[in-house]
Amino acid sequence: MSFLGIDIGSRYIKAVSIEKGKILERTVVETSYDPLKKSIEILKSYNPRRTVATGYGRHLLSFNGRTPTITEIKAFAIGAKYLIPSCKTIIDIGGQDTKIISLDEKGNVKKFEMNDRCAAGTGRFLEIMASALGYSIDEFGNIDDIEGTLQISSMCTVFAESEVISLIAKGVNRKEIAVAIHKAIAKRVISMLKKVSLEEEIVFAGGCAGNTLLKNIIEREINKKIIVPKNHHILGALGAAIHAENYFGG
Repeated sequence: MSFLGIDIGSRYIKAVSIEKGKILERTVVETSYDPLKKSIEILKSYNPRRTVATGYGRHLLSFNGRTPTITEIKAFAIGAKYLIPSCKTIIDIGGQDTKIISLDEKGNVKKFEMNDRCAAGTGRFLEIMASALGYSIDEFGNIDDIEGTLQISSMCTVFAESEVISLIAKGVNRKEIAVAIHKAIAKRVISMLKKVSLEEEIVFAGGCAGNTLLKNIIEREINKKIIVPKNHHILGALGAAIHAENYFGG
């Protein structure tokens, strides 16, 4: 019987089913206004031997006493080490927070930094900025990098959106604005990296890891290669599933 990891995020709920270390199935759904209901529906659809929850809303499932939880930091460390055994540093930009995690040779967490005080530079921030500029979120992350001196002065979602609207009204090219937004986010991420770790291999996880422009800017600025795993968006759920099998599979 399989083991399930469920990552209840602020924007999406991710679930991964594994057996003997192999991924069997995965599910990604929007969190919506009732994450508990969504999570219970996922659990019923899988009917796993045991489940471990992680993420922003992990404690929603702990009410029944049968769903243990682990932190997102631990879940991402386990998931990244599983996919990229040489991983030493993890960048995770989620819907509402940004995390930088440093790992030792065995995959244990050495140090981490987490920005969860506001949504600046997160997935939600990117969604709002893309909408303000008339891009889909996929288009926004695949814009070609261009040289430019434009800088976005505020990373507060409300003020940044107002600044973007003002720039549009002044006739500034929207592509130039989009690149400036990504550079501002990259600067914030790099500042966190320098406090925690720049040691390779560096793994980019979370939904925002699919943003090619952001990845390329960070790579250029730190002059290091960043790895984006194929399953970057389910890394937390995968880590929780692996923990469930390791801990309860005996």
